Amino acid sequence: MGGMGKLVCPCLIYMGSHERFTTEKSHITCEILAYLAEHPDAQDTVEGIAAWWLLEQKIKHTTTEVKKSLSALVDKGFIVECKGKNSHSYYRVNRSKYEEIKAISNKQKQHDKGKP
Repeated sequence: MGGMGKLVCPCLIYMGSHERFTTEKSHITCEILAYLAEHPDAQDTVEGIAAWWLLEQKIKHTTTEVKKSLSALVDKGFIVECKGKNSHSYYRVNRSKYEEIKAISNKQKQHDKGKP
């Protein structure tokens, strides 16, 4: 957690606490409260909370970010969105952009290799 800053979690301010937490600890605290807000009858062990409650919250946030990324990729023409009979959207590569996609991916890989 070396370079992470300190912040006051908004949910802790609401509870009247001004204790400073690392960004990660603050995030987990808020995620637990978010889970309990949606599941007021929930109870679990530390292991269960880590494995299930926090996972569910992460999936929700990740899904939102994936939707934003997919929308941007569709807008740029890199992927194609197809509506299925079940009203779900399915995404696939736009074959006419495949070489450009490979070039972008290779650049990113080279950039990542240069990181410590």
